[in-house]
Amino acid sequence: MRARIHITLKQGVLDPQGKAVGQALAALGFAGVGEVRQGKVIDIELAETDPDRARESLREMCERLLANTVIEDYEIDLAG
Repeated sequence: MRARIHITLKQGVLDPQGKAVGQALAALGFAGVGEVRQGKVIDIELAETDPDRARESLREMCERLLANTVIEDYEIDLAG
C-alpha cells in the first residue's frame, strides 16, 4: 500500500519560505498571485494491506516524527 502525506503550516503560522516564493513570483512578472504557503510531501510504501491499520500507523508516524503538530497540519492519502 502506498501513502502520500501532505504537511503544511497551520493557518496563522508565519511562512517565510512561502512569502519569499510569492515575492520571487511577483519579481518575475507573475501578476495576481495571492498568498503562497509552502509545505512538503512525503511518499511512503507500506507492507500493510488493511487501510484502517495503515492509516493508524501513518497517523502515529506523523504525530511522532514526520510533522511538528504544534505548528503543522498533515493529511494522509492512501492508494491501494
